[in-house]
Amino acid sequence: MARKAAPPDSAAAVELAPVPEDVARVAAFCAELRDQRRASPHTVANYGRDVTRLASLAAGLPTPLPLTALEGHHIRRFAAKLHGEGLSGRSIARLLSSWRGFYRWLVARGGPAANPVEGVRAPKSPQRLPKVLSPDEAGRLLDGQDYAGDGADERLLCRDLAMFELFYSSGLRLSELTGLNLDCLADLAGGEVRVLGKRAKPRIVPVGAAARRAIDAWLAVRGELAKPDEPALFVSRRGTRLSDRMVAARLDQRARRLGLEVHVHPHMLRHSFASHVLQSSGDLRAVQEMLGHASIASTQVYTHLDFQHLAKVYDAAHPRAKRK
Repeated sequence: MARKAAPPDSAAAVELAPVPEDVARVAAFCAELRDQRRASPHTVANYGRDVTRLASLAAGLPTPLPLTALEGHHIRRFAAKLHGEGLSGRSIARLLSSWRGFYRWLVARGGPAANPVEGVRAPKSPQRLPKVLSPDEAGRLLDGQDYAGDGADERLLCRDLAMFELFYSSGLRLSELTGLNLDCLADLAGGEVRVLGKRAKPRIVPVGAAARRAIDAWLAVRGELAKPDEPALFVSRRGTRLSDRMVAARLDQRARRLGLEVHVHPHMLRHSFASHVLQSSGDLRAVQEMLGHASIASTQVYTHLDFQHLAKVYDAAHPRAKRK
């Protein structure tokens, strides 16, 4: 059955396969992100998925349009459509950011004269604060040895503890952790590790004593698993670089086996690191540097967590704040 045409100014649009020209444009954009800007595979995949979705929406208009012909009112209608379908303001903001970056690239290469996404804002949504472990929960996760000796490979348990101690000790991103090579540990004895952050930007992060001991223990047995020419610090049972997905699975497994009542994912360790350091030091700039945030605005979310902690202490301790 033929699709019923909608009025030219209608917001109606479905998602169809993009036209070949747009597929080629998205591929070229992603190739530059990967090869010239040195974006991570995760970032490239996200941009590709987001811009492909825009091309699909454009192809699904009553009168299909290529990406080069879209205008601001099309972008606003797409955002409204997605919001009406239940997509959160936060998710739409991410899509708009990807679309905006794509059009900046396209305009610079002789595409449309103006960026149609400029000035388009996502619907507001409540700010969600990152979930963190309490210091006691972090201690249980890292100190617990409840399932050692039950038939599990002790070398893998040793590797897991080194990974999670380093994760929490230094506030790494998951991609930074799995991307570590042996040569990043050149100054481990001095309490430092070199990591490559977003856009391959290097930074030095501090490493605590517990993490250094755990890494030394892992290095003592790593050679039994790693292939001879494998540079990765953390390797799988097969001897190759450990994937992000496997790290997440091992962390979730460890948390459940140790009886933590919250779902623990890798980024929660990074959030916990930032929150706990900020609570103890109050030094927002230092936390920004350790996290590798380009803007301090990204780090300020942890000040809200710190205030929540102070508010709980106040409510529990102040004579006039205690609830009956």
